[in-house]
Amino acid sequence: MARLANLETEYPVFDSTVRNFCASHGIFSVEDFLIHDLYMLAAFAEQNNSSERLKEGIAQVLSIIDDMHQPWLNGMELLEDAKRNKHVFPTGIQGIDLLLGGGIRVGQLTELVGPSSSGKTQVCLRTASNVARNHIVLYLDTGNSFSPQRIAYFLGKTINPSSTQAKNQFLQKVMSNISCHSVFDIFAMFDVLHQLESYLRFQDGRGGCQMRLLIVDSISSLISPVLGSSSTQGRALMTSAGYLLKKLAHQHNLAVLIINHTVGGEGGSSKPALGDSWKCIPHSRLFLSCDRGSNNYNVSILRHPSMASGKAARFVI
Repeated sequence: MARLANLETEYPVFDSTVRNFCASHGIFSVEDFLIHDLYMLAAFAEQNNSSERLKEGIAQVLSIIDDMHQPWLNGMELLEDAKRNKHVFPTGIQGIDLLLGGGIRVGQLTELVGPSSSGKTQVCLRTASNVARNHIVLYLDTGNSFSPQRIAYFLGKTINPSSTQAKNQFLQKVMSNISCHSVFDIFAMFDVLHQLESYLRFQDGRGGCQMRLLIVDSISSLISPVLGSSSTQGRALMTSAGYLLKKLAHQHNLAVLIINHTVGGEGGSSKPALGDSWKCIPHSRLFLSCDRGSNNYNVSILRHPSMASGKAARFVI
């Protein structure tokens, strides 16, 4: 994103007063601006003699990010991108993999939507255990949902080693390929994602076991709090988070799997959280539900780049 010093010509509000204030807080670009706690930044601005000017500058940056969009691609670029990102990772859950034509797509953002106890975290854990057999997985846990015991259970159901020692070695290998980070606010997530971006630049082109799956469980628990407090700032942070996740997926050939919750809609029906501004960000949206009093789950396609909405399947975890 643009450096603040380069914006003054188009946006005169970014004068030396605004830039010096931002620099004093380690902010030199629009991207730096977003990974800071904007509540604290606004509080510091209030204490400044030029508080109105500073708040105007902060509002202008948020407006720039709110208008941010992906660059246009021509037909040939879209075709090449489709060829490069045609691979899928099986989740290890037969019903879901059959529905999606093999699994979640590499280079894209897949969202699992559903009410509480609909199997969202279980699908993430099952997918992590499957992909980690041959690749590195990063699991961002926002609510202490990550369960190594559950992953070991999934692995135990799919392997039949000749000895206890071989089984333990396999479990150790897979577990060592899964890195779990606890993140409890959106700013912590930005910090981790920017560290990940540097790591991925280093790994690209190198051999060995590489990171190929990023899971965020859940994105809505990080974004909902900032949406509720300030719509302009919340939308900017949400847009930036979606842009960064899609950028990581596209540029580094990652499969990105995220969880979103549901909220009440019209007529008592439920709908995905985070509103209309978010619904166009994921490449694919899957709605999960669980039959009451059973271990049977349902999955249906809400959005997919190459499949019709409404297609559904059943599965057991």
